Amino acid sequence: MAVASCAGTTIEFYDFFIYGTAAALVFPSLFFSAFGEKASVVVSFATFGVAFLARPLGAVIFGHFGDRIGRKKTLIWTLLLMGIATVLIGLLPDAKMVEHFGLPNLAWAPGLALVILRICQGLAVGGEWAGATLLAAEYAPPKQRGLYAVFPQVGPAIAFFLSSGTFLTTNLIMGDENPAFLTFGWRVPFMLSALLVIVGLWVRVSIDETPMFKAQASERASDDRPTGERPPLLGAIVSQPKEVLLGGGALTMLFCFFYMGTAFLTSYGSKSMGLSRPLVLAIGMGAAVVFAASITFAGIYSDRIGRRKMILISCVVAIPWGFVLFMILGANTPLAFALGLMGTLAIFGLSYGPAGAFLPEAFDTKYRYTGAGMAYNLAGVLGGGVAPLVAASMSSPTHIGYMMAGIGVFSLICTVLMAETRHRKMAEGLLTQ
Repeated sequence: MAVASCAGTTIEFYDFFIYGTAAALVFPSLFFSAFGEKASVVVSFATFGVAFLARPLGAVIFGHFGDRIGRKKTLIWTLLLMGIATVLIGLLPDAKMVEHFGLPNLAWAPGLALVILRICQGLAVGGEWAGATLLAAEYAPPKQRGLYAVFPQVGPAIAFFLSSGTFLTTNLIMGDENPAFLTFGWRVPFMLSALLVIVGLWVRVSIDETPMFKAQASERASDDRPTGERPPLLGAIVSQPKEVLLGGGALTMLFCFFYMGTAFLTSYGSKSMGLSRPLVLAIGMGAAVVFAASITFAGIYSDRIGRRKMILISCVVAIPWGFVLFMILGANTPLAFALGLMGTLAIFGLSYGPAGAFLPEAFDTKYRYTGAGMAYNLAGVLGGGVAPLVAASMSSPTHIGYMMAGIGVFSLICTVLMAETRHRKMAEGLLTQ
């Protein structure tokens, strides 16, 4: 179970992150150069954000099947969708290739195809996270759900390390400004995804369905009135709208800080601070280790002090950090970039660690996959989709910091309004007294 949940999120987020790295480093010149230097970056990050708009839909679609046919079967399909979309991105011709083949009127087509494949990635990740965390949370002993939930949560940290490392290795072999990197070198990380997907499928096929889902399915099968049961989407919205909306709001800061760190700051370090690509990627690998440690600590410690309190701490720290981040980066040194990136992702980790238990505990078993996925991906749209796009269009780094601090305040308020879930009896959907 632990290996399956961790392997799945690692592969899915590896695919997701290499897009973010490419969107920061190479996609503006390859697919969107016609928009101009500044606008091409904004458009590139817009395609990055498109996936976040697709994620709630993925949560609804895959959540429905995850709550009806099982966590395991659904997670196999999310992995396949992500893997196929990622490999196809690696095979896409860029705008110059299309023109070279005598089709200048179709120079826009690769950009459109990129957006469509990015939407597929968003659908897959939208259905992935909830299922992976449910594998961990529904198998875990009640007093160790924070510990068990760490396994799928560290997947993104491993994925960020791998994606940065793959781009770094390719870049070092071919050279920072070698045209070969822009022609086919950037494609290597996307093509390698096929190998990871094969491994991930083998792991997921070998696991068993969670005991809680089996019990719920057995109860549904013995129900004399199965047609009267609400669909998972309707059940989550009607029965627990507060958890969906406030859960999404509570995690908005998490997404903002994470994608500002892994995508926007990657672009900022190389373009605005003048750091070399290899240096930015190497620092990113170090930051991945830092936020993996932060995730692990926060997830485990949430078993002692509670999920809500741990997330509150992260929001309180996030507010002043938003104000000082770009002051630190203003030094324009590798050390300043390392401190800024690692601090941003460490704060993210304090919130992300307990989130893997927090949302699954908040929802009833019969629509847990759908409800947790909707809340998580609502946060993704607000914090991960909108924030980097808005930041890329802002002229002042100071204003970007204010935006991050404001999102921290918003998540703090939403978290205050939520109940603690650490003592919830997940199988019954009731809180212990």
